Order: sequence, then structure tokens, then C-alpha cells
Amino acid sequence: MLDLGNSFVASAARDPHAIAVIDGDVRLTYCEWYEKISSVVAGLDALGLKSGDHIITVLQNRWEAATLHWACQFAGLIITPVNWRAKGDELDFYIENSEAKAIVFQDVSLDAIKQSHRANSIIRIALDDEKSSAPNVESFSNLIIKRVPDVTPRADASAWSVMLYTSGTTSKPKGVPRRHRAERAGGVAHVAQNLYRRQERTLGVMPLYHTMGVRSLIAMSLIGGTFVCLPRYDTQQALMLIQHEKIDNLYLVPTLYHDLVYSQSFSETDISSVRKIGFAGASMTDALLKKLNDVFRPELFVNHYGSSEIYTFTIDQNPTAKPGSAGKAGINQNIRVLKLNAKSPADLAEVQEEGEIAAALISDEAFEGYWRRPDADAKALRDGWYFTGDTGFIDEDGDLFVTGRVDDMIITGGENVSPVEIESCLSLHPAVAEVAVVGLPDERWGKIVAAFVKRRSTVTEKELEQFCQTSGIANFKRPRRIVFVDAIPKSPVGKLLRRLLVAGEFVPEQAPPSGAA
Repeated sequence: MLDLGNSFVASAARDPHAIAVIDGDVRLTYCEWYEKISSVVAGLDALGLKSGDHIITVLQNRWEAATLHWACQFAGLIITPVNWRAKGDELDFYIENSEAKAIVFQDVSLDAIKQSHRANSIIRIALDDEKSSAPNVESFSNLIIKRVPDVTPRADASAWSVMLYTSGTTSKPKGVPRRHRAERAGGVAHVAQNLYRRQERTLGVMPLYHTMGVRSLIAMSLIGGTFVCLPRYDTQQALMLIQHEKIDNLYLVPTLYHDLVYSQSFSETDISSVRKIGFAGASMTDALLKKLNDVFRPELFVNHYGSSEIYTFTIDQNPTAKPGSAGKAGINQNIRVLKLNAKSPADLAEVQEEGEIAAALISDEAFEGYWRRPDADAKALRDGWYFTGDTGFIDEDGDLFVTGRVDDMIITGGENVSPVEIESCLSLHPAVAEVAVVGLPDERWGKIVAAFVKRRSTVTEKELEQFCQTSGIANFKRPRRIVFVDAIPKSPVGKLLRRLLVAGEFVPEQAPPSGAA
């Protein structure tokens, strides 16, 4: 089975003069990029890094970050990318937990490097030359000055490729190590399920510390495609790149799509090159699904449901036909919905019964367990199945509907309420820009359903209550409290942070839309 390094070599041989990566003025063909990657491998060798070592990157989506990702695949190093916004104490955790031998940083992460005690004890590599003047800091530019023969990949398909960290909510982040074979299988499946064609171009904006970013990078390399870097998300810059670089496909979280299509500049942007769009990372409201379908008129519109642990669970290649559906299992997967609090993967939920979603660990895309976390393995890995912690149900057609997280389920008066169902309903109101639903403590009901709403235009609490009432939502599911806010809290990759709303960490609306109550 091919490893990732040899996969890249094959692409460079097949399409040597195709543009592989674009970052501002930097435009590298596959043969030129192979040369840069080879130089970086030689430079990492010279620093004493050995096959199997972890190298942490604290970088935005620059061409250097993508180059380092590939250099590690050739050298047998385990690239361990983390959020470039990480603080010093967080870097200390990542370095200690991964047993990293080196860390690569850029200007925006310099302060965190200085605040990290452990970063001073390992090899430090700076992308920006002015930062490399500090003692014992290597310069990335020095790694690529010397031209060397094209390097031969050293890792095989069973070697470790990458370790991503899941976002910690109630505990420390968990490392998810993945082998070359799993990463390549996920990339091949991504190409197939999105019907990517040779030499397509994608917008490389999803961060390379997130599975969506890594998948885009690998998928493009498999088809001789182009990874167009957008180091940090900016709506105007994204629209400019879509038009100027003639982007063929987009793979984003719903939040970024929302920001794109509701930008004042969207109507002035030529988006005609975009033929395929896909989303993952969070559910998409019915209103946004319809909006995207109307403005892009895509040849293919794909809803991906998956995780860092097992890339794809399910795929829906026509999400507007059945809003809310996550579709059916991907080509490398088998899924089940189990009864809530099931002890065994054999304890299946009935059709339309809400339960916990489980995915088969025999998948070609699956991980094999968390890094140094036997407690997490014991909770999530059972009898060959990965218990996702997500809730959902399967309908009469066999389609999966994801309703939230086990921990997010609102139990009010003894009844289970899915936040996603209420959010989808409220999102259809034309005055609602964004909405998040959580359960808030209540002495009588245990929890009440509360909706936090960012308004687009004038609407009152009473009008939204009436909208829910006429929508057909059961009475016990309707919000008992509606709070207007300036912003809905999200993670850096656009995931809704419900726990902050429950904790009262939100921004009350300061200036309601004109005429709003």
C-alpha cells in the first residue's frame, strides 16, 4: 500500500508542471515543490530529527506549513500541528504530551513561544527570519537554501503520519495519532466522494491543525490539484482568491459559508468557477443550505459528517433534498445508532429512536486509539466500534440525522430535546442571522430550552415564539427563554461553543437592528 510520501512522488511524476501550491506571490509547481520539500527534509536531518519524532507546528496556512507537512511524510516524522493562537501553557502541554523534539513557529505565535517553558528545551525553528536571530533558534529559510537531490520517502504505510489534538471541553485535549495508510485512505475517499477532477483548485483556508485542512491538502496532491493558501480567514480575502485564482471547490465549516454569502462584497464577486461545495465540522441550518444552493448552483453539494478519529462517518451528496440529513455511511465506513447509555455496540436503537452514533474501527480511515489516554480509549473504543459521543437517529430511508452531543441533550420535564432541531426551525425566520440553543437550569423543569439569537433585522421575542408555535414543533420543545446577543461563541474553526452560553459567557446585544425591540 502506498504511503503519503510515495503518493506525492507519483503526483510529481504525473503532473510535474501543474501548480501545486499558491500563497500570495509564491507559486510552486509539483516539481518545484518536491525540490523545496527535499531541502526541508535534509535540513531537518541536519538538526538531528529522527524517524518517529514529533515536530509541533504553530502556524497559519502558509506555504511553509504545507511544505513542512509533506517533508514530515517523507522523513518519517510525526507532524503535530496545533492552533496558532495557543498560549504558552498550552504549548507546554502539547510539547510534554507528544514528547516533541522540535517546534516551528511564526511571528503571531512568538509570544507564546517565549512564555512556554518547555519550548526552550527543544529545537526551535522560526518561519520569519527576524525571529531566528534569537539564541538557539533556527531559521526555516536556511533549511531550504541548499539544493539537494529529490529525497526518497522513508516511511511506509504503517508509519505514523500526523497527530491532531481534539478540542478539550471538560478535560485536556486528546492526541489523535493517525498512520499513513489511514490518512491516504481518507484522502482517496475525499476525492471520490466529492468527485474531484484532475488539477482542480481548492481554497486552503481550513487550518492544517484541523482534519478538514489536512484532508484538503492531501486530496489536492492526489489529483495534481492546487492548494491555494489563505493563512488566516478573512471574508474579503477569501472572495478575492475565489475570483482571482478561479477556485473549483470549497470545503468549509458552515460559519465561513455564512460569512461569505452574507458579505456585502459577495454579489460583486465572480464565483462562477466554483462547481462543488462541501461542508463539515458542524450541522448547517435549513436556511443556509437553501441560500448556498441558490447562490452557487453547484454541480455537487456534499455534507460530510466525521471526526478527527475517523475521518468520514457519513456523506450526503444532496443535502437540500432532505435538510438535516447527514446521509449514509461513507465508502470506508459502517455506522450504527445505539440506545442512549448502551453498554454494547449490539444494543441498537430503533428506527427514529434517538441514540448514540457509533462507527466501525475496522475502517481504512480509522485511528487506533488516543495518545497516552487509556481512560479515553476505555470510554470510546468498545468491541471494534468507536462511540462518537454524538446523538442522532436513522429514518425509514436509512439516512442518519445528527442531533447533537450526548452531553448537549436537553432533558426538560423528563423529555429529551435536541438543540439542533430548534436551531433549524428558528434559522428559517428571515430576521434571524444565527441561533444557538442550550438547556439552562430550572428549579421546576430541571432545564429549560433557551435560544440565543443574533438578529439580522427587526424581530421581537414574542414574534419568534409565535414562529416556533406555528412551525409544528412540540410545545415542550419550544424555547422558554430567548436572548438576543451580538455574537454566538464559536471555536477558531467555527464550532459552536454551547458550554459558554450555559456558563453565561456571551455578549448581550448592545445595538439591536434598526427598529428592533
